Amino acid sequence: MPVPRADSIPDPAALGLSPTYPASRPGKFGFMCGRFTLTTPTDQLASHFEAPDPPLLTPRYNVAPTQVIAVVGLKPDGKRRGIALLKWGLVPYWRENPDKGPRPVNVRAESIVRKFGEQLREKRCLIPASGFYEWRVVGGKKQACHFTTKSGEPFAFAGLWDFRAGESRKLLTCTTITTVPNNLVRTVHDRMPVIVPRASYAAWLDQGTSEKRLLELLVPYPADEMAVAEAGYAVNSPKNDGPECLVA
Repeated sequence: MPVPRADSIPDPAALGLSPTYPASRPGKFGFMCGRFTLTTPTDQLASHFEAPDPPLLTPRYNVAPTQVIAVVGLKPDGKRRGIALLKWGLVPYWRENPDKGPRPVNVRAESIVRKFGEQLREKRCLIPASGFYEWRVVGGKKQACHFTTKSGEPFAFAGLWDFRAGESRKLLTCTTITTVPNNLVRTVHDRMPVIVPRASYAAWLDQGTSEKRLLELLVPYPADEMAVAEAGYAVNSPKNDGPECLVA
C-alpha cells in the first residue's frame, strides 16, 4: 500500500496535530533517538529522493516526536515517489482508541517482525534528515551531539507508516527504526536510527523486496561515512527550532 500523496493529506491543524512535545525519555546514555534536523532546501530534497512536486518544507533544526514530518514513499502507481507529511509517532490502523496506548517514535530492528511485521511488509517509507541528535551527560548537563554524513548530503532513516480512519479524523503516522550503534555513535549512545544507503532507497520502498532483504538493511550505517559535532544547549528544549540549536 503506497504512502498517500502529499496533495491528499489534510492540513495538519485540521487533524489536531501538536507542534510541541515534552523532552524525550532518557535512554542509557541520554535521550533515545528522538530528535533530528532537516535543513536541506526543498528542491535539493526532491532531487536527492527523486520525488518531484514536493510540499514546501521550512528548515527544521529540532524535529521532535508528535510533530508533522516529511516522509518519502511510493505513489499509487507503485513506481513514482512522493513526499507527504505525517505525524511522528505510530498509531496502528487496528487501534480502537487512537488517543490511548503507546505511539512509538522508534521501533527496534531486533523485534520489528514480531511487533510490526505487517507494516514492515506493506508500509515502508524513507524519512529525510540532515542530521540527528544523541545526548550524553557532561559536567552534570545534558550535551547533545549532532551526527551527519561526512559529505553533508541529506540521508534517510528507515521508516514505517500507518493510516487510521476514525469517525471524526484521519491519522497518518510514522516511526523510525533503530539498531545497535556504529563505533562513532557508540561513544554517545547505545542505539542509533537505521540509515538507508542511497543505493538502497529503491529496495526499501519496493513492495517486491523480500523480508530477508529488508532485514539485511536494518544495520548500522558505516561510521567512517559519518561526522559528529557538539550541538547547542538550545536543542534540549523542543520549543527551540532555529540555527542556535547547532551552535555549541
